[in-house]
Amino acid sequence: MRKALIEAEQAYSIQEVPVGAIIVCNNQIIGKGHNLTETLNDVTAHAEMQAITAAASYLGAKYLKGCTLYVTLEPCAMCAGALYWSQIEKIVFGARDEKRGACKQHPSLFHPSTLVRNGVLEAECSEIIKRFFIDKR
Repeated sequence: MRKALIEAEQAYSIQEVPVGAIIVCNNQIIGKGHNLTETLNDVTAHAEMQAITAAASYLGAKYLKGCTLYVTLEPCAMCAGALYWSQIEKIVFGARDEKRGACKQHPSLFHPSTLVRNGVLEAECSEIIKRFFIDKR
């Protein structure tokens, strides 16, 4: 999660909503990303989407079986859908997104075989988001 926080800081430095994501397979980072929605003028350029694309490219395959996503903010419904289709094994996120987070959806938007864990480095992950929006005001 600390590596995902580094990605979030990179997003913050370019005035993007500071969310970072890392995908790990066999104890190796195979994909990473941070929000680029403003930079690319693309509403789909979320950190998770960037990391999924990088990991799939690294593996040369569309499925991320045996992989774990670490992301600083709970994935939204769009990202949950992409993660569903990727068949990722595990999702670990830091801060909850009370407004747009996928965990509020019933039934779950995540693949039934995907393990989901939350609250990892939650204080640090929440702090960077709060700081970003305070600075924006």
